Amino acid sequence: QVQLVESGGGLVQAGGSLRLSCAASGRISSTSTMGWYRQAPGKQRELVAIMHSGGTTNYADSVKGRFTISRDNAKNTVYLQMNSLKPEDTAVYFCNAVIRVDYRWNDYWAQGTQVTVSS
Repeated sequence: QVQLVESGGGLVQAGGSLRLSCAASGRISSTSTMGWYRQAPGKQRELVAIMHSGGTTNYADSVKGRFTISRDNAKNTVYLQMNSLKPEDTAVYFCNAVIRVDYRWNDYWAQGTQVTVSS
């Protein structure tokens, strides 16, 4: 089994910063894409940022220049540094990872962490 455990959410004022972490553990043979998604109340889940195993990244236009994704492959951990936060960034943030267990690739999700940005 594989587990993703997030940490780092919370309440912050507009303009502030937060750093999210997500660690994968379990029977991991290898890890491909790791990333972050978010879901605000009444909205669909959307991509925030992803990082492929080779290091290439993709960001939502709304967070470019403010958020930075990084990962520590040795620790199977992905991070999201969020700067210049805005009230519209308020959402539940979900970590996602594509992980190979033995010979099968699977898509895993963390439980979600609340990020609230006050104006």
